[in-house]
Amino acid sequence: MEKQSAMNLFARLDQLNRIGAALSRERNIERLLENILEAAKALTGADGGTLYSVTEDHSALRFEIMRTDSLGVRQGGTTGQKIDLPELPLRRADGSPNDALVAAHAALHGRTVNIVDAYAQEGFDFSGTRAFDQRTGYRSQSFLTVPMTDHQGELIGVLQLLNALDPATGKVVAFSNADQSLTESLASQAAIALSNRLLITQLERLFESFVKLINIAIDEKSPYTGGHCERVPELTMMLAEAADAT
Repeated sequence: MEKQSAMNLFARLDQLNRIGAALSRERNIERLLENILEAAKALTGADGGTLYSVTEDHSALRFEIMRTDSLGVRQGGTTGQKIDLPELPLRRADGSPNDALVAAHAALHGRTVNIVDAYAQEGFDFSGTRAFDQRTGYRSQSFLTVPMTDHQGELIGVLQLLNALDPATGKVVAFSNADQSLTESLASQAAIALSNRLLITQLERLFESFVKLINIAIDEKSPYTGGHCERVPELTMMLAEAADAT
């Protein structure tokens, strides 16, 4: 039994390594976000999950991707299905930490929250979850909420998994210590991959704006070179994208 468990763990570690390599190659941010959540679900056998990004001013968490397999829920990202839910504020109106919300608590304190049964858990506000369950007939039981921070310790987002499923029975169980460790490792790799991709996107936009500004300045001096200058940023961006893809 122990040997089988060890082999299973090694297989999951190998899966984690392959996932990390795949995430680093993804260039589309929406697909990258989707891949992060789907990978975490696959690693842990979770029925559902949500990926949040932190807002630009670090005041709230924004819903990016939502999945619940048993309900057929697929929202956010490339699905075209908008997530019509408000952002989760990280702090209350008086400036105190919004520790009642699990995702906000994990983000603010930089630590994982592993909940066996949301209906028996004290200290967190699950009123929204219970309302969802009542509306859909679902039962949100086990939660694994992991903050995503990059190599500089900056919060990128939060990864929240829902209802770990026993592979033998299909019943909802708690997320194990191995599930938690693997998800934390994945969240760390994912945060770095996402941070790098966002930085590259910002640099590309900045570079494109800078080249266009030079183009305008030169064109004002000499209209004869306008056509050539218009092609320069296009060719340069093509070269930059080709270099990034290799």
